Amino acid sequence: MTTTAPAPSTARVRATALLPRLALVLAALLATLFTAAAPATAHAALTASDPKDGAVVATAPAQVTLSFSEQVAMGGDSIRILDPQGKRVDTGELRDLCSGNTVRYGTALRSGLPNGTYTVAWQAVSADSHPISGAFTFSIGAPSATTVKPAAQPAGGGPVGIAYGIARYAAYAGFTVLVGAAAFILLCWRRGAAQRPLQKLVVRAWVTLTAATLVMLVLRTPYTGSGKFADAFDLDGLRAVLATKTGASLVSRLLLLGAAALFIAVLLGVYARRQNEPENTAEGSAEASGGTRDTDDLTFGLAIGGTVVSAGIAATWALSEHASTGIQPGLAMPVDIVHLLAAATWLGGLAALLVGLHKVPGMERAAVLRFSKVAFVSVLVLAVTGVYQSWRQIGSWSALTGTDYGRLLLLKVGLVAVLIGLAYLSRKWTGRLADVSRETTAAVTAVPATADVSRETESVTVPADPKRAAQLARQRAARENAREKQVRNADTDRVGLRRSVLAEAAVAVILLAVTTVLTSTEPGRTVEREAARGSAAPAVPDRAVKITLPFDTGGQNGKGSVRLELDPGRVGANTLHLWADSGDGKPLDLPEVKIAFTLPAKDIGPLPLVPDHAAPGHWTASGVQLPLAGEWRIDVTVRTSDIDQTTVQKNVKIG
Repeated sequence: MTTTAPAPSTARVRATALLPRLALVLAALLATLFTAAAPATAHAALTASDPKDGAVVATAPAQVTLSFSEQVAMGGDSIRILDPQGKRVDTGELRDLCSGNTVRYGTALRSGLPNGTYTVAWQAVSADSHPISGAFTFSIGAPSATTVKPAAQPAGGGPVGIAYGIARYAAYAGFTVLVGAAAFILLCWRRGAAQRPLQKLVVRAWVTLTAATLVMLVLRTPYTGSGKFADAFDLDGLRAVLATKTGASLVSRLLLLGAAALFIAVLLGVYARRQNEPENTAEGSAEASGGTRDTDDLTFGLAIGGTVVSAGIAATWALSEHASTGIQPGLAMPVDIVHLLAAATWLGGLAALLVGLHKVPGMERAAVLRFSKVAFVSVLVLAVTGVYQSWRQIGSWSALTGTDYGRLLLLKVGLVAVLIGLAYLSRKWTGRLADVSRETTAAVTAVPATADVSRETESVTVPADPKRAAQLARQRAARENAREKQVRNADTDRVGLRRSVLAEAAVAVILLAVTTVLTSTEPGRTVEREAARGSAAPAVPDRAVKITLPFDTGGQNGKGSVRLELDPGRVGANTLHLWADSGDGKPLDLPEVKIAFTLPAKDIGPLPLVPDHAAPGHWTASGVQLPLAGEWRIDVTVRTSDIDQTTVQKNVKIG
């Protein structure tokens, strides 16, 4: 009795027609995510500058310095000082002023600068590979109009930033599919190594990861610099990139991909042939046990080698991005490697399973069951490593809901929950799958005998006309494709599994996009720390510090008082005025006045200062630098004669 597989239902046809629309929706979502993510925020942040933003100093400072929350990479052109006409007035020499935990860089100014408003434009690369930039102004003498405008886009933004972000996503996707598909073959379905659809999937994943890595390496110079595609061909810039941590990681990834190419050649070559060697013949039966041992040894060798190469590629991310900075980097980097491998095994294996279910009619039920177990272990590993990474990058419950990083993390957790729910549904479909023997029988009997005879006749009789031969070949291919689809759709349980796995894959694509954006977003712990530092109430409000100190040197006319004013009374540059009055309130012109500033809590000082005599009983000094906030002690030494001298002091809070 000949049976015919049921024709595809209207619902199935509609589902197939919806696939292109689903792909368009996913592509639009990815574009939206990458557009919203550019420019990427970063791990490091500008914490202080000297002069401060908006400061007005009496005289031109010798240099401009910038302080950062964490280590950054800067070059000779990273700090630029522009006068009101837009001309550069710095020397172009970067000064490394870092000391201990203090990250500070500066550049010297040219002498003889006129009064006016000056613009400081800076750019750097944070330790987690993301570019940061900014600009602020300060004025000499008095503010003035300026023709300098801030950059239209910060570092890492614009078309170059979007292209770099897409390359980052492609690299993550390529790595995920490459590692997951190889693991699926070795752990779940060894015969899959000889299946053409899975072979194409592995090779295309390798090509995608390699091409994306090359694009990132080429775009690194404009991405962290000018933002112009033309600078991708700057050889000096490329050499500079190769000297950075990120450049070394990208080059290392390319070298490891060379080793991965050898692994793929063995997996899809020798290993695939051994899996398809006949064992039911007399000679095959005699050597079955020995051949199985050889195959097992090769499987073990490929598993070890593949794990080492995969861990090495994952390390190129861990050593150059968020895991390498912040707290506990020695533990965070190996945890990040394990997290990436577990995610790739799960999501990449899901892609391989989807391809197998759609393209390979004879895929065994046992392979699906084995992948279900592998996915379960991968999810457990992801949960453990993900909790640690979340604590390390978030640090508090408030950061979980009050920062972009925290909100993206919640979105990622939600997507993972949806993915696990769909995986549970797929597991139920797996339990209902028909036995492989029944599927094989259906495949054999699915096509009428007349079609078999026709196919045999066509294979024997070859028309002399090449056009007719090509037409017959296309017809045979179309019949074969239709026959494969009928065989695949004959088992309704397998159709249900394919649909649930397809839904998993769609969610996985979105999850990977959110993860890519998350890796380029400033961690919540850093955001809250910088917000706390910026919002801390100053010890003294924005007004000048004014104190009055009575003195008595013990000599004739030795009694009086000094009035000291420090404006604005904040960290950084200040202007000092001092007036001396006699006992009857008249100006007292002292022979000598000296001032010193001391911060006992930080063991700073005394910082001596000799003010300039401006008028009878009046002394001034500009550019008085107070480097840190805290309770400062001000010592004023006055001399009323050649031998009569005293020092008076008072503590003030400097914000």
